[in-house]
This record gives sequence, structure tokens and C-alpha cells, in this order.
Amino acid sequence: MSRETSREIERINVLGVGISTLDMPRAVKEVLEGADREGFSGYVTVTGVHGVMESQRDVELKRIHNRSYLSTPDGMPMVWMAHWNGHDSVGRVYGPDLMIEVVLASAGSGRGHFFWGGNQGVATELGERMQKRFPGTRVVGVECPPFRELTDREERDLVDQLRETRPHFFWVGLSTPKQERFMHGFLARHPDLCAGWGHGLVMIGVGAAFDFHTGRVNQAPRWMQRRGLEWLFRLCQEPRRLWRRYSINNAGFIFAILPQLMDLKKYPLEK
Repeated sequence: MSRETSREIERINVLGVGISTLDMPRAVKEVLEGADREGFSGYVTVTGVHGVMESQRDVELKRIHNRSYLSTPDGMPMVWMAHWNGHDSVGRVYGPDLMIEVVLASAGSGRGHFFWGGNQGVATELGERMQKRFPGTRVVGVECPPFRELTDREERDLVDQLRETRPHFFWVGLSTPKQERFMHGFLARHPDLCAGWGHGLVMIGVGAAFDFHTGRVNQAPRWMQRRGLEWLFRLCQEPRRLWRRYSINNAGFIFAILPQLMDLKKYPLEK
């Protein structure tokens, strides 16, 4: 079966990146349905300003977002853009929260989770914490990948692991855009990965969620998240690593989105 969803969810156009018109309950429902669909494989990008702006500099990354099963509105600017376009029901679908909601919804159901990402030991600890927090959670694999592209041998080993463990959900804890490129490329190279499983596989790129849920990095307070200020909280925590991302991307987004909002510039949704 194709990786494309059988019934397309409407998307809004944010600088040429299609953001799925979802709130958290709808996102969880779609992820579960994809994982339960026999022979299906697809990936979910959790997309905010950073992902949108990286896509302005990389046309192929933009297409990767637009070919996804879902591209959820991770940041509040994506939610505000949806509301501007008349989709008042759209709510933030934040990666760390999406992980919690999907694990909660699948606990005790027999659906399997594979955690792939983070520094040494993080994926193992994450799996243990999820099992403790949500009894009945089935963890079928954990792995810390190298900080580089996989070799052919490493990719074959991963394929063998997945065919043996048959997870429903494959959580990818890398950074943007590395995790988006990995998910798209991996599934494109292995279109028949789930043949004979009796269910599907949904890959979900959740970035820093691995570190958040193992307590290695603190999350912004909810009031800051709701007001679109999570970037400021994270910048204060990791200024040397994040200052360039936020200073360039946030300012660039404001200057780029205004002509679109005023209908002065068009951005095609390329696949």
C-alpha cells in the first residue's frame, strides 16, 4: 500500500509547507488509524517555524514535509496561521505531548513502540519511563543511532530489527531536519517493509521529546507554550546552541509570512 493516506486531511499553506489541520485528539486518532492499517507505512513531521524556515533553504525538505502522512502544527505560529485561514478548530500538536497521548492511547492494546534516538542510554530510559507511567505499554525496541547517516549495513540491521519486532510506532528523536530526511528516505527505500505484518508502521519525528521525557532538558511552562514563547525559554536554557536558530529563523519567518498574509506572494505546495 502507498505511504500516502487514503483520505487526505486538509492542509494550510505556510510558506509552501502544508500543515495538517489538526488538534491533538484528531492527530492521535489519525496516528492510531495509520498504525492499524495493514501494510501501511508513513511518517509524521511535527512542524514549527524552524522546520518551515529550513524548508525555505532546501526545496527537497519542503517536499518531504508535503509528502508526509501528517505534518502537525507544532508551534503556535502554525496554529495562528490555521486560524487566519478559517480553521478555528486547529490546536497545537506538540511533539512531546503527541508522544504521551499516543502511548497513553495504545497502552494495553498490544501495539508496539520502538524508541530510536537520543544520546547513549536515553532511548532505554525513555522506554522504561513510559512503561512505568503507562502500565501495559509494549516497548519492542530501543536504540541510540549514530550522529551521522547510517551505513548500508546499519540500515539493513535496522530493517531486520523492524521486521522482527514489528512495531506500530517508531519514535525518532533526532533534530530537524535530520529526522525528517531520515524518515522519508528510509521508508522510500523500503516500501514493502510492513508486508505481512497485519498492521502498519507510523514513524514520528519528535526531536527533543526524548530529552524532555527523561528529565535531561526542562520544558517551558504551559503559559509560555500557549503564548508562543517556548523558543525564548529554550534559548535561555541553551543559548550557545540555539541563538542562531531562533535569531535567524524567527525574524526570517516574520518577514516572509507578511507578504503571504497580504496576498502579495504565492508559495506553491510542491510534492
